[in-house]
Amino acid sequence: MHPNALLDACSELVKRTLTFEHPADAVVSRFFRENRGLGQRERAALAETAYTVLRKKLLFESLARSGSGPRERRLAILGYHGPRDFLKAALNEQEIAWLAQCDAVKPEDLMEPHRHNMPAWLVEPLKAQLGDGFWPLAQSMEEGAPLDLRVNALKDKRADVQKELAKAGIRAVPTPFSPWGLRVEGKPALTRYDVFTRGAIEVQDEGSQLLALLLDAKRGEMVVDFCAGAGGKTLAIGASMRSTGRLYAFDVSGHRLEALKPRLARSGLSNVHPAAIAHERDERVKRLSGKIDRVLVDAPCSGLGTLRRNPDLKWRQSEEAIAELTVKQAAILDSAARLVKSGGRLVYATCSILPEENEAIAEAFSAAHPDFVPLEAAELLEQLKVAASASLCSGGASGGRYLRMWPHLHQTDGFFAAAWVRK
Repeated sequence: MHPNALLDACSELVKRTLTFEHPADAVVSRFFRENRGLGQRERAALAETAYTVLRKKLLFESLARSGSGPRERRLAILGYHGPRDFLKAALNEQEIAWLAQCDAVKPEDLMEPHRHNMPAWLVEPLKAQLGDGFWPLAQSMEEGAPLDLRVNALKDKRADVQKELAKAGIRAVPTPFSPWGLRVEGKPALTRYDVFTRGAIEVQDEGSQLLALLLDAKRGEMVVDFCAGAGGKTLAIGASMRSTGRLYAFDVSGHRLEALKPRLARSGLSNVHPAAIAHERDERVKRLSGKIDRVLVDAPCSGLGTLRRNPDLKWRQSEEAIAELTVKQAAILDSAARLVKSGGRLVYATCSILPEENEAIAEAFSAAHPDFVPLEAAELLEQLKVAASASLCSGGASGGRYLRMWPHLHQTDGFFAAAWVRK
């Protein structure tokens, strides 16, 4: 594609994502469907340009004021992902001079909002939590997330899959914490390879894998993934159960559960039973009350732990939306807890980094449900032989009550989990 045409396409995609009417990944996917002639490199340039603009929106909007031409074009120039010489071929002399001025701005001379590129409502609670750790987090959130895979332990061993990927020219290294994980270099088209089509791997962040591990579902048990969605954790749990017992995948979205079906077919699991429910008090839920060995509540949340891959969320979420979510999270956890039998385990999890969606929900639940005894996540992970398990946890009297994973500390998405056993 000619440089002018590609920059025009980048400008159009940036314009669409910045309306924030739909999630950025959905906007990008639709743009690609409308422009099926785009090559792989062009798609990469377009997507990464749009995501870079979303990550550095405050900085780029400030710099764009000194330029000329349509706003979305100026933002696309600043965020362009690709060779500089190629980009400059699409610019006039005035734009080239303006870009050079922008490139000359030193990071230490920037105002604070232009360094962290987050809305003010999000900055304050993160600073209160992290102190000096805020700036490393902010920097990590402006970088892309690595590509993590979960090896399907029902079918293959991690070392064997690593070797198979290497033969295909794909470099992968074992993840430091999850026993099932591989971290892949670059972004290869994995769906073309047999290792994917036969169900030996699934794309899943290492932090997400640890949530399934923390549930520690056993062979032959009755287990519920209460907010299963597209089933990433469901599949990991099913494999850890060796496809025995019964694993219910509940979700209020039948559409999301539909996305689980092809993944389930590849996985080789026969113990998973997807079921759409109307709400957390659905009759299907009531019938299983007090009968379930283990329940995972991966609650609907702000998703702010995934900003490296979903940078639009920091602009699409709000304090009001978070307040609404916390009410929903508490209600879902309360309903899901009724499923757990005596001696059973309950795990509450989010991919949020905000304490009101995490520790506050867990502590309120513990206070209201004395029949649920909090478990120490650090101890559970140590028993599962997870390396450096104490470094993954925080909170409680021992400092290891909750699983708390951070992009800047653990190179995963931001995750939280709390666990209880029912008396």
